[in-house]
Amino acid sequence: VAARCSVVASISDIPAGVPVHLELASMTNRELMSSVVHQVFPVVTSLGLNEQELLFLSQSASGPHSSLSSWNGVPDVGVVSDILFWILKEHGKSDSRASDLTRIHFHTLVYHILATVDGHWANQLAAVAAGARVAGTQACATETIDSSRVSLKAPREFLTSRLGAGARVTLNPDEPVVAWHREGVSFHFTPVLVCTDPVRTVGLGDAISAEGLFYSEVHPRH
Repeated sequence: VAARCSVVASISDIPAGVPVHLELASMTNRELMSSVVHQVFPVVTSLGLNEQELLFLSQSASGPHSSLSSWNGVPDVGVVSDILFWILKEHGKSDSRASDLTRIHFHTLVYHILATVDGHWANQLAAVAAGARVAGTQACATETIDSSRVSLKAPREFLTSRLGAGARVTLNPDEPVVAWHREGVSFHFTPVLVCTDPVRTVGLGDAISAEGLFYSEVHPRH
């Protein structure tokens, strides 16, 4: 408890207007994860996490699809979208809630989703695409995407929600970044060109989130 309070206090000492990004790591203690959601999320601006962390977060804080014990293969886009939406609607910035959280960059092996509260961020398309690009180049240890060393494994068709509010989307290879909106939250989805013979994966999640943040723009009104 003292450690969490120290984290919150340290982040609160950062000058107002400076965005703070939190990159989650693997956790097994549900009480700890729940306290991070309720105590730390409100003082950070942006969040990065993968599919294991996302599902454990929902299970720990009684979020949507929390009865799901584990992912069966590629994480379902609609389920992921529902949990991201819940995080931002229940724990993100709003007129009635004292929270700074307005952005989540979700990354799994075959696709990424950038979810943002409307009015706070710009350039999301470039940001999510940049994160996906660096996933392929860093894993293969190449300067640019080498088409002979990557493959496309993302779902070609998916629902944007599994809670009755979703639309069916079919990927267009010519415009691979798909955007949709849901009650004040914008979603940007992109497939990842997955390195078929990875040689460098340590710190890949950090690189993905950092690259996405580099291309992200804080809305000038905020």
